[in-house]
Formats: sequence, C-alpha cells, structure tokens
Amino acid sequence: MGDYHRNLKALGEGKTEYQYDNPTANILETFPSPISETNQSEIVIEAPEFTSLCPVTGQPDFARIVIAYTPDKLCVESKSLKLYLGAFRMHRGFHEECVNRIVDDLVSVLNPVRIRVEGQFTPRGGIKLWPSVTWEKKGAS
Repeated sequence: MGDYHRNLKALGEGKTEYQYDNPTANILETFPSPISETNQSEIVIEAPEFTSLCPVTGQPDFARIVIAYTPDKLCVESKSLKLYLGAFRMHRGFHEECVNRIVDDLVSVLNPVRIRVEGQFTPRGGIKLWPSVTWEKKGAS
C-alpha cells in the first residue's frame, strides 16, 4: 500500500466537520486507482440516506443515490463522498438538478472513464421519480 492515504483529510483527521448546506466538489477527495489499466472494473456505491429540500416547498426529499463508475486514474474516497452527499441536506434543488450536480462534481474531480448516477427518490403524491445521468469520456467504449 502506497503513502497516498496520507493526503486524505476527511478520513484521518480524528474529527469530522459536517456541512449541511453547501455541496461542493471541494469536499471530495481522491486516491490513485489500484485497478490495473488493463481491467475495466466498475465501482458501485450506494448511499441510502440522501436528503435534500424541495426548492419550492422546502419539504425534505429522501433518496437512495447509486453511483457506478469506471475509474481512470482516480477513485473517490468514501468518507469524503459521504460528507459531500450530506451537504445536500439543506440544499434546495429538484431531483434532476441534484443528480446532475453529483455527476458534474464527480466528473470534475475523478475524470472517470464513465459514470452513472441514479437518484431513487421516495415517491411523493404517488409518483416515483428516479432521474439518472450517464457521462462517458470521449473515445471510451
């Protein structure tokens, strides 16, 4: 195991600062992918306790966020991802906006081969809404 873990702030500090109203890519930390370049491995992460607020009513929305990505050179560190997703708690955004923002922020820090994020939101008014966004690096197949 390399020394790359020494650069991770959220994982090793001993104290955790939670931010519930400002999701930003700056929260996300990465480490070099241990996956061989000859393998096209997919990493799947499920976050079953995602919350955000309706931008109109301010009522809470609940979702399971499923992230599946094929890393290129970097992987996302899971505690920083947890803190990032937790920062949506007081964020006002439609379901589609939240999912798109997660993809955009993860792409900006990871530059993965491909990524797909799905927000499995709890039904409101009897309607299930599960937006998903897929991004793929140009030339990847």
